[in-house]
Amino acid sequence: MLRFGLFGTGHWAIETHGKALHAHPDAELVGVWGRNPERAAALGERYGVPAFAEVDALLEVCDAIAVALPPNIQADIAVRAAAAGRHLLLDKPLALTVEDADRVVAAAEASGVASVVFFTQRFQPNVTAFLAATAAAGGWQHGRTIAFASIFQEGSPYGFSLWRREHGALWDIGPHALSIILPVLGKATQVAAMDGPSGMVHLLLTHEGGATSSASLSLDAPGEAMAREFVFYGENGIETVPLGENDPATAFGVAIDQLVEQVQAGTRDHLCDVWFGREVVAILAAAETARTESRTVPVP
Repeated sequence: MLRFGLFGTGHWAIETHGKALHAHPDAELVGVWGRNPERAAALGERYGVPAFAEVDALLEVCDAIAVALPPNIQADIAVRAAAAGRHLLLDKPLALTVEDADRVVAAAEASGVASVVFFTQRFQPNVTAFLAATAAAGGWQHGRTIAFASIFQEGSPYGFSLWRREHGALWDIGPHALSIILPVLGKATQVAAMDGPSGMVHLLLTHEGGATSSASLSLDAPGEAMAREFVFYGENGIETVPLGENDPATAFGVAIDQLVEQVQAGTRDHLCDVWFGREVVAILAAAETARTESRTVPVP
């Protein structure tokens, strides 16, 4: 049984992380921490665990952490947790700068802890099976993503998310797009970016081997124009990525499964670990430079 501390008190922490941890047979939720003590207390009461006033106090009583906080706050907590020998179940994006992502990677590498970054679609069994088969087929020349969402529709639980409002679709939806594109087309070598209306952003990437990909992303799409589509084009024709069959809490349960398996087996080779999380941050940071300076930027 792996003891988890949950960091975060928002909708994602309550309905995805907390719900999955509370129900998982190989995980024990032992406490919560949040920036708002009242919300932390309410979340703790919901799941029958104490709310902790200090980060380090919760780290002392857990074996692993699950984080549902803004990326810049997540990075600092992840570094502290890894230094304390706690395994990491983090959310995307890993951080908001390459420097912060590097700090998380260095801390995980130094302590040898297991890590998983929750790119939601990568924990949907039908999607992962599709990506594996598509990557194995090879011969792909281009991938296209359209992900038009809105956090500003009435009833959205993310409408007051300050980090999403500040950093927009590139950093919120961009990680989802890259988590689908990279396993099939390979590492990105350069990226160009251009802004569209209402916070829309368009990316064009070149990958090792010469394939290209494009992604059009929005967090403020009109209600009638919301769409999600991932398509690959190549020698084998056209393949469309299926929608995940499970809800986010069920997908998060799969992420818990895979972190527990790593800990039990002593392996540290997960396809969505902090190293992959860092790779995604590096692409997003390069895209941020590309859109600001109106030029193609190499991905380090």
